[in-house]
Amino acid sequence: MRSWAEKPLQMGSVTPSGRVLSRAIANFVDPQSHGPVIEIGPGTGPVTQALIERGIAEERLVLVEYSVEFCDLLRRRFPKARIIQGDAYALAKTLEGVLPTKAAAIVCGLPLLTKPEPVRIDLLAQAFMLTQPNAPFVQFTYGLISPIPLRKAFFTWKASPRIWLNVPPARVWAYRQLLKN
Repeated sequence: MRSWAEKPLQMGSVTPSGRVLSRAIANFVDPQSHGPVIEIGPGTGPVTQALIERGIAEERLVLVEYSVEFCDLLRRRFPKARIIQGDAYALAKTLEGVLPTKAAAIVCGLPLLTKPEPVRIDLLAQAFMLTQPNAPFVQFTYGLISPIPLRKAFFTWKASPRIWLNVPPARVWAYRQLLKN
């Protein structure tokens, strides 16, 4: 609560993602995939926990968090995960030399709708540079529209139904890079 009050546009919500929302996000990640799974903006770790419960080995997780306090908490909760304190909006630079291979998925907990459109599109482009072909970039939003603009898209998308059991209600979006023939 204190973190949100100090930086509401950075945090996005007063409360962590609920269990139903966290599971819906994790369901977009294939546990049979190979390679690291990156989570940007994991906060206190509710989605991280859902990824582990889905079958993603903790050792595969690379958690990128801006808050030093949350990084300390994540290190205690998930000691086998790789915790990177850094700027997710400079994702390529933040993860330079960290990933052993291209990522199997990126899960994003950042409040993207608080950022200008070019920043959101740039983040997705950076994410696609770091992922395997057809790997999802999974994002949730409390907004009514896609956090990544869909016009002139260089990606495909799929959205979950609205998750009414979360407070506030949310929707999960998964974006995948269009593969060139």
